[in-house]
Amino acid sequence: MLKRRSLALVPATLAAPALAQAPWPQGGPIRFVVPFTPGGTTDIIARIVTAEMSRRIGQTILVENRPGAGALLGTGQVARAAPDGYTLVLSVISAMIVGKVLQGDRVAWDPDRDFAHVAMVMSTPYLILVRPDLPVRSLAELVEAAKREPNRFSYGTSGIGSMPHLVMVRFLQAAGIQMTHVPYRGSAQIVTDIAGGVLPMMIDSLTAASANIRSGALRPLAHSWPERVPAFPDIPTFAELGFPSLVVDGWSGIAAPARTPRPILERLAEAARDSLQSPELLRRYAESATAPGRLFLDDAQAFVRAELAAWTPIIRASGASVD
Repeated sequence: MLKRRSLALVPATLAAPALAQAPWPQGGPIRFVVPFTPGGTTDIIARIVTAEMSRRIGQTILVENRPGAGALLGTGQVARAAPDGYTLVLSVISAMIVGKVLQGDRVAWDPDRDFAHVAMVMSTPYLILVRPDLPVRSLAELVEAAKREPNRFSYGTSGIGSMPHLVMVRFLQAAGIQMTHVPYRGSAQIVTDIAGGVLPMMIDSLTAASANIRSGALRPLAHSWPERVPAFPDIPTFAELGFPSLVVDGWSGIAAPARTPRPILERLAEAARDSLQSPELLRRYAESATAPGRLFLDDAQAFVRAELAAWTPIIRASGASVD
């Protein structure tokens, strides 16, 4: 009787551990970190994917925007999170590959060792996009104008060390021209400044820029996929215009902290796979000319490992710097 009475007097003491030990994912909402500002197309697609996944696993997934440092800030927060399945990140090539290589030892985490890659969820090319009234109608005309008037042009990207920044650095080197880089925290403000005449051009993903291309707010000159995009057949590739080294795929995925239990990763991957086949998500992907990802778990892990190995010498040879 005494033991039973003692237990009855301390229900609150037992309640917290009981909740913490609830089987995944019943322990509480899942935090999904998007390392970009809210409102961009990548952010919107991430929210669509997580909404679909939430329905499939039976738990709320809360999107948390943590922009900064070329997507390194939010990515690093997840690398240090508990490996319990309740913290995920939108893994992007800008942070996982470009940022890590450029920052070196200043980034304490490793894209392969410190993350369990659950799924690749989307793929998109990068483009050079100019203000509609800029008297430049083609990539060749841009190169000619930049050679005629060195440092006349400036361009905006989503940050120093981002993949758009690296794409432009490689293009400028290949073309033998110079321009001034203006880094921003996100794409939306760049578009606003281009419309206001502050900047003549930007580099962004097709996923993010598709609506502005269709509306005429931005004019594309070239993109970084090896072949033309069916939804935008009039946009040439860098490769066909004489820049064969500028073949770049802007991928995004879902990753968890390393050592997250395998059964949780498998459940997340299954939910991601099913979500990527949903009619609503495929419709939104088609609208933004985004290709769905098709790699999961070990294949996704191997893909990121291979991307790091392939891009490291290219990035170092480019001379791109965050300093």
